[in-house]
Amino acid sequence: MDYIKYVRAMVGHSKIITVVAGAFVFNKQNALLLNKRSDNGQWGLPGGFMELGETVQDTARREVFEETGLKLGKLELFGIYSGQRFDKTFSNGDQVSMVNHVFTCHDFTGDLITSNTESMDNKFFSIDQLPQNLFTDHLEIIHDFLNGIERPVVK
Repeated sequence: MDYIKYVRAMVGHSKIITVVAGAFVFNKQNALLLNKRSDNGQWGLPGGFMELGETVQDTARREVFEETGLKLGKLELFGIYSGQRFDKTFSNGDQVSMVNHVFTCHDFTGDLITSNTESMDNKFFSIDQLPQNLFTDHLEIIHDFLNGIERPVVK
């Protein structure tokens, strides 16, 4: 079931709290996986909205698989991000207040897909050579990672 569609059928475009999960995924060379989003063409962390019955870890694993084709193994909590700076109004008028759970993962299997309906591209980047057009909503999270903030981050 698509939980967001289910809730939207009842509340329309009104603001709702949503749970989101994603991951910093690293390969053996310690390069970071980013996905080029099909909705805005920006590079960001793979992840997305929780469905009913999932844990946040299940959500991160499912979303990363759907967007990249990789099956994640062990996850470690990097941080939880919430508050007004994570409120968003989508182009269709839907309003959300997101609670974002971010994990790190160095353990995965599968073949990286280059594109699908959610991703224009998926690529591993050296940490010191990240692309310029990073997803605006992920800038704070990526900044915290690059600056070695104490983990888990709770903001």
